[in-house]
Amino acid sequence: MANLLLIESPGKVKKLGQILGAGWIIKASMGHVRELASDGVDSLGFDLEGKTITCRYQPRDARSKQVLSDLRQAVKKADRIYIATDPDREGETIGWHLQQALRLKNPQRVVYSEITPQAVRAAIAHPRLLDQSLIAAGRARDCLDKLVGYTGSRHVVWPLNNGAKSMGRVQSATLHLLCGRERAIQAFVPQDYWSVWISYGEGFKAFYRSRLQPQRKSTKDIAEDKRAEPESERITSQARADALVAIAQAHPHTVVRIEGKQTTQSPLPPFVTSTLQQAAGSKLHLSPERTMKVAQSLYEKGYITYMRTDSVQLSTSFCESVCQYLQQQDPTNLPKKRTRHRAVKGSQEAHEAIRPTNVNHPPDVLQSELGAEAGRLYELIWNRAVASQCAPARLRKTRIVTQSGEAYWEARGQVLEFAGYTRYWNNISADSVLPALTQGQTLQLKQAQAEQKQTQPPSRYSEPKLVKLMEQKGIGRPSTYAPTIKTLRQREYVRVVKGKLQPTALGLELDGALEKLLPDLIQPEFTAQMETALDTIATGQQDWQAYLTGWNESYFAPAIAQAKSQLLSLPTSSESPEKVSQRSSAPKSKSAKGQVTKTKCPTCGKAMTKVPSRSKKMKANHFLKCSGTGCSTVMFWNGKAKRYELPHTQRQAFNPQMFVDQPCPVCGAMLERYAYTKDGQEKVMLRCSILENRRGKCKEVAFFQSRGEFWSPKFGTMQLPTSTSATSEETSKEQSTARAKR
Repeated sequence: MANLLLIESPGKVKKLGQILGAGWIIKASMGHVRELASDGVDSLGFDLEGKTITCRYQPRDARSKQVLSDLRQAVKKADRIYIATDPDREGETIGWHLQQALRLKNPQRVVYSEITPQAVRAAIAHPRLLDQSLIAAGRARDCLDKLVGYTGSRHVVWPLNNGAKSMGRVQSATLHLLCGRERAIQAFVPQDYWSVWISYGEGFKAFYRSRLQPQRKSTKDIAEDKRAEPESERITSQARADALVAIAQAHPHTVVRIEGKQTTQSPLPPFVTSTLQQAAGSKLHLSPERTMKVAQSLYEKGYITYMRTDSVQLSTSFCESVCQYLQQQDPTNLPKKRTRHRAVKGSQEAHEAIRPTNVNHPPDVLQSELGAEAGRLYELIWNRAVASQCAPARLRKTRIVTQSGEAYWEARGQVLEFAGYTRYWNNISADSVLPALTQGQTLQLKQAQAEQKQTQPPSRYSEPKLVKLMEQKGIGRPSTYAPTIKTLRQREYVRVVKGKLQPTALGLELDGALEKLLPDLIQPEFTAQMETALDTIATGQQDWQAYLTGWNESYFAPAIAQAKSQLLSLPTSSESPEKVSQRSSAPKSKSAKGQVTKTKCPTCGKAMTKVPSRSKKMKANHFLKCSGTGCSTVMFWNGKAKRYELPHTQRQAFNPQMFVDQPCPVCGAMLERYAYTKDGQEKVMLRCSILENRRGKCKEVAFFQSRGEFWSPKFGTMQLPTSTSATSEETSKEQSTARAKR
């Protein structure tokens, strides 16, 4: 009998097979194998009952069913089973699903953050049990996200009838950040101002200051005294700017203060998920989604450690290997003591930062092996990890203050005296080198000028900047940054314009509605509180079922009820001229209000509208949505039956015996049995199976049961096979029961 190792990605199979050798079977789950079912209230797949939650899970799709079938066969061939899913909360939850679906009694959980012989064999030698607290946090996240997404979308978003498809716990909070910035840009009123500066014959430039600034006493003061760009104090009138230029030209210039202090700048920590996405975006122009895909390939091939992490810690062995590397290659950059970086609040310290698995594999050695894109990303990771363990950089910062009449002028400069870590990761911008001067020295004025400028609105966020903001605000976790941005783009709530994320008219409209209907839920602080609660569950400090049921009872259910009551007060048929202008100027979106169809809503009788969709789960490129105010009914196309149908959870369970092998005499569709009660007796009739036709051209198609046959006042008698007729009574009872459940 062999040992069975269950992993997530098939990309790791070859590498792990080389490490473990004979006697091992390695099988991949292809990621998640199960998900919450789409049944029950709002298709949640779980029930909230008191302080308990009953979940119903099902295979994610046909591929997952086949994967589970293959894994069951592999389990039969193994006498010991190891679960080696990814080393995070999501990986622990996938491991639990595998245990449940495959009915594993005592699986061994192994965790490694790099696919190297040393790490993998050490993990196999020291297995543990599945961590129930991490699993609880993973299940809580799944239920929480589905509760917010499904319930909010169905009862709040769909009734808006504006083409918006969904909302979400992380998705909507992130959209609110983007829309808040967009509204600030739209409300911004530019103002003119003047920047006044002079240049000296001694070879430097100085900017106007209204008064002599206090002398900086410490290195910290100098280090924190930074400006985005050299500029004078803002002058708000042309007359004042001209007066300052005249003062500079009329009075002699004298040096009144010289400051020069040596400072040190410590290296940045190694990459975590968010900082990797930011650096790859700014330096390599990669989207967060693309960055994670390339990093995943590097991890699976054994070049870097696991790339979904929020910890800046590095293993002792890696730090020692970097020290050895520096001793041999760059001894002057070896710090006197090991560099330690402050952990981010809430990070999982058991994990490692993103780093190369072997520091002795520098980027130039692996370039031909990795390819262009992966090679550039590996170079970033290698450089940042090595730089984090190097000596600080040393700079000399200088400030010169001069005076002419009542005006003061200031020049700043800095010189890099020792490069330190910047040899590998340079984050110090070049600056002017100031000349050697003495206090009281008279200077030669070369030019005095006032430059007119205009205040600029806040800039839109690029994808890397948005990731940084999400991390700062506590929205989501490393594994959710890229998928959230992808969802916002797919839903057409935002679009990329010149490398920046700009909300669409639909995104702004949805955010505005949610700001009125669910104001707390879209606030970053509120979402961050939920993430903190999930963290406490992950550490075993809180019961996940009690938290979720309590949160729903105390906040979410009342909030949804209140939102539903407010929906009728929102404008639906008319729009303000400003909104109409926004819609006309914006690129046409496929998610705009749909085309009205002749199909009537089975719930309220209003016309259904056709809404385009790119969902791969649907059989058509659209679905129908009720146009009635407050009605959230949707219908999907069934290609086999050639008709629109309600979601499975809202219609009778399918029973083949409902249909008969006889066509409708008007449209040719299959006839279906319909159970009804008359004079206290259960009866069955045959009618057209297409709902739309039953209300139109097939309205008179009705065959009533009588003595083993069916007859119609208009179309005569219809004989059915005896076996089929015999089941009519049983079918009638089944249909009546199904109606009662609805």
